[in-house]
Amino acid sequence: MDRANLIAELKRVVGARAVVDDAAALMTYEADGCVMDLHAPTLVVLPATTEQVANVVQLAQRARIPIVPRGAGTGLAGGATPMQGGIVIATTRMDQVLEVDARNRRARVQPGVINWELSQYLAPYGYQFVPDPSSQRACTVGGNIANNSGGPHCLKYGTTTDHILALRMVLPDGSVIWTSDGSADRIGYDLQGVLTGSEGMCGVITEAWVRLTRLPEAQRVVLALFPDIPSASQTVSTVVARGFLPAALEMMDQLAIKAVNGMYRLGLPESAGAALLIELDGVSDGLDDLLAEVTGTCRDFGAMEVRPAKTPEEQAQVWAARKNAFGAMGRLSPSYYLVDTVVPRTRLPATLARVGEVSQEFKLPIANVFHAGDGNLHPLILFDRRDKSQLERALLAANAVLRESIEQGGVISGEHGIGVEKRDYMTLLYSTDDLAAMAGLKQCFDPHELFNPGKVFPAGRGCGELAALRRSGLNAADVAGTPAGAWL
Repeated sequence: MDRANLIAELKRVVGARAVVDDAAALMTYEADGCVMDLHAPTLVVLPATTEQVANVVQLAQRARIPIVPRGAGTGLAGGATPMQGGIVIATTRMDQVLEVDARNRRARVQPGVINWELSQYLAPYGYQFVPDPSSQRACTVGGNIANNSGGPHCLKYGTTTDHILALRMVLPDGSVIWTSDGSADRIGYDLQGVLTGSEGMCGVITEAWVRLTRLPEAQRVVLALFPDIPSASQTVSTVVARGFLPAALEMMDQLAIKAVNGMYRLGLPESAGAALLIELDGVSDGLDDLLAEVTGTCRDFGAMEVRPAKTPEEQAQVWAARKNAFGAMGRLSPSYYLVDTVVPRTRLPATLARVGEVSQEFKLPIANVFHAGDGNLHPLILFDRRDKSQLERALLAANAVLRESIEQGGVISGEHGIGVEKRDYMTLLYSTDDLAAMAGLKQCFDPHELFNPGKVFPAGRGCGELAALRRSGLNAADVAGTPAGAWL
């Protein structure tokens, strides 16, 4: 099928205004929030229904054109970048809350619903959708599901996968399935668990039953200032070790404090080496006693100052500063490279010390703003992308940070996904057998390798090649009399 006929067919399916084919307009879709790799798609479609998505997928399959699902484009690992061109299916028009089943604490939504707006919609019912990545005012539920997004409150409430009950998917052959009936006590294979975090490589999400969480009766927010990162990090580990479970434990280092101070005028002493944002929530009775114990722990480890937010407005201001800290980096540098990695909580001091050494080695400032409660680090390497030398050093610094995280017993992504950015780091964590098993799973859904190609698997090790290794391994196991399931 030639381009003209394909465009005509797509317009027939989704409407003329929902097909983007102008070269200049296509540049909007050549990357997500990770702009290290830019690749323009062949076409973009913006369907409004599951049926339209299914028809688009069937057309693409007949033409053997790659398909890249895309949400709001706020991803930070290149997951929505069309590495081989093809058709981008943008789900932003699919933005309806279809059903709220408050009695069973669930809601059925389309993937283009904005994360923040979903919680605002649910508030009159007394509920919220609790995953809250920092981009929640722009990111969509579909993108959250694709990347298994986290956020500040995942310490207590878990990541997106803990709040997905069922998914409606258009599979790569154009068929449509529900992964389950959306009940909390389901039986059978946990397909939504497999597909949450699959980065658009197995199909297009068109609806989801999401779990609703009761709004807390009360909240307490406090900002504790420390002379250095080790003392703040030790506080984090001790708070959790003593059996307390804050809703959030977030940390900013001195450079980050400087950035948010300038933007939000918080009046924080820039002599502070670290700031720890602590939120506690639950029933009102006993919450102040819990707050006293947690702030007492802060003082035990040398907190210079403890500042409770006394009003909801002050709480909102502190959270705005934390959630917009990445944007505040523009006050310090024209560009930054955001690294997403995880280490055990007890290894935070050693890892952050190494991050400081990396900053000195590559002569680039590195700010740290991160989810300290679950060890999810977000070093921000500050540089000027117009300077080729700085860009090269930023990439080398990111490499060093990721390798250090693995050395400390961590992993290479906490919530941003692998995408393009980290695919070549997968071999640091996984053996060829591991990668072959992953490739085999993907091929169960996408045998022609048309869905989001060029992602997750290392460059030069295609999904098909890895899946073939797995198949040959399974066959060898059968010949030797070993049950094939032993390879799974």
